[in-house]
Amino acid sequence: MTEHERTGPLTGIRVVEIGSIGPGPFCAMLLADLGADVVRVDRSSGGGLVGPNADHRTELLNRGRRSIALDLKHPDGAAVVLDLVERADVLVEGFRPGVAERLGIGPDACRARNPRLVYGRMTGYGQDGPLAQAVGHDINYIAQSGVLGMIGREGQPPTMPLSLAGDFGGGGMVLAMGILAALVERHASGLGQTIDASMVDGSATLATAFYGFAQTGAWSTERGTNLVDGGAPFYDTYETADGRWLALGPLEPAFYAAALRVLGLDGEDLPAQDDRSGWPVLRERFAATIRTRTRDAWVEAADGVECCISAVLGVDEVADDPHLRARGTFAEHHGLVQPTPSPRFDRTPARLGLRPPLPGEHTEEALGDWGLPADRVADLAARGVAGRAGAASGGGAGPAAGATTGGAR
Repeated sequence: MTEHERTGPLTGIRVVEIGSIGPGPFCAMLLADLGADVVRVDRSSGGGLVGPNADHRTELLNRGRRSIALDLKHPDGAAVVLDLVERADVLVEGFRPGVAERLGIGPDACRARNPRLVYGRMTGYGQDGPLAQAVGHDINYIAQSGVLGMIGREGQPPTMPLSLAGDFGGGGMVLAMGILAALVERHASGLGQTIDASMVDGSATLATAFYGFAQTGAWSTERGTNLVDGGAPFYDTYETADGRWLALGPLEPAFYAAALRVLGLDGEDLPAQDDRSGWPVLRERFAATIRTRTRDAWVEAADGVECCISAVLGVDEVADDPHLRARGTFAEHHGLVQPTPSPRFDRTPARLGLRPPLPGEHTEEALGDWGLPADRVADLAARGVAGRAGAASGGGAGPAAGATTGGAR
């Protein structure tokens, strides 16, 4: 089986991804991981990646698909997208509201060519509302939804949870779920539909339980004082003797009692677990005790005990962890250690496929596979409408023309 041969439950689904950064590529990666044939449309005029990664070949969010480079500001470039749409099941774009329409590849234009198309739109603030045209990044979107204000230590500023709650969880993953739901609905109606996925909305959905807790008195609006936000001493991380970290999370009484035994504290006269006035005492004892041994020594002591004690692994350790190795959670693929497709399927297993492409690396091949005549592709290349950008250095084209960058979606 070659890398071009796809496996997974979405085999046979075709996706056009209008190149962007962050949540859009993450959504497309999830679809490609599960077997969809995803063609990424990068811009042909060049431009570098935004963010810490300067080499397209190591941009893991772009794995599993081919790239074509088009000038979407040229009418013939937009026409190519519409030709692809005729053969596609899904289109994913991350422009600000109105940009796709101005380029001639908005939902109405696309579904005029293919009424069955599922059109996925990814923005920060949504397609409408007072902030629809505002610029922003993950931090702005989760601030707006109230999620950021809930995360952090007591008396300290809010803490950024990487880009997990906005870009990836509330953005790309929610959009992928919407696309899959629309594909299921299409079996009944025979029609596609447009999905308005907003990172503000999606991050709010992720935090649904906590909005509820806050209204029932089960959750304090003072961050860092609650059960699972670092307020409880038995649900926190502690430094070990070797400068590493241990995660302690025994919420249930039986697990808590077992954790005290592992820590050697079961014989001490300590405050009760649910006595909040005693939490500072517990925190001090846990910290002092855990600091006396190395992280791995504590993990060994906890092995086989139902006590919810775990090592805090670094990104440089996950590939060698026995459990993750046994599960195949990470794999080295094209020289890069990366998470493998998730979730698992027993009949239609997914697998890692193509490495992240250079912009336009597969223009002729992909357009030909999707049914465009070779002479037309050659003409587009000769006129600079289609081509390959940045092949020599591994840099090159960033998001497609008109796409927002730097997370300002």
